Amino acid sequence: MTTALVDYDSGNLHSAQKAFERMASEVGSGTIAVTSDPDVVAKADRIVLPGDGAFPHCRAELFARTGLAEAITEAVKTRARPFFGICVGMQMMATTGHEYEATPGFDWVAGDIRRINPSDPALKVPHMGWNDLVIDNPHPVLDGISTGDHAYFVHSYAMDVSHAAERLAHVDYGGDVTAIIGRDTMIGTQFHPEKSQDAGLRMIGNFLRWTP
Repeated sequence: MTTALVDYDSGNLHSAQKAFERMASEVGSGTIAVTSDPDVVAKADRIVLPGDGAFPHCRAELFARTGLAEAITEAVKTRARPFFGICVGMQMMATTGHEYEATPGFDWVAGDIRRINPSDPALKVPHMGWNDLVIDNPHPVLDGISTGDHAYFVHSYAMDVSHAAERLAHVDYGGDVTAIIGRDTMIGTQFHPEKSQDAGLRMIGNFLRWTP
């Protein structure tokens, strides 16, 4: 079994690679392949799409690699391979991003990526650091994760989800901020699970053994 960790020059993959390799070893889920090769992605049993930076830049970098975005879409939408989007990788699951300019996402989970606007002016943007998850809807990847568990965030934009059932968790940062989304064989986290210690590692392990 192979999990493809997509490399498209959008963030440092070192931490994610180490976390996924550690949990793959623990749960016996095969190998982690860090790759930008569409053929490897197409053949993978699971796909992880990370992303750091601005939505338009990340999307442009992904789609600039011949066949890569198409291979991801084919694997996820046609062949129902489990998919995990992290940070901007999660945001690209949305319909449209509104960072600097309107930018289309994959439109797998209906909603828009918009700048967070805390009601408390003392709360800074970007939202950076630890925050407590509030679980909205159950999901197998959240097995063992409870309201109050901590996750590590670094972001200025978040998703307004169109359908409440597809928002799995949020945090309070001067208002509700979407933390986890999911539907069908897809899940995404606005936070970085690879940097979220026990809760994040548990989510990664759950994803690696998830059989939708």
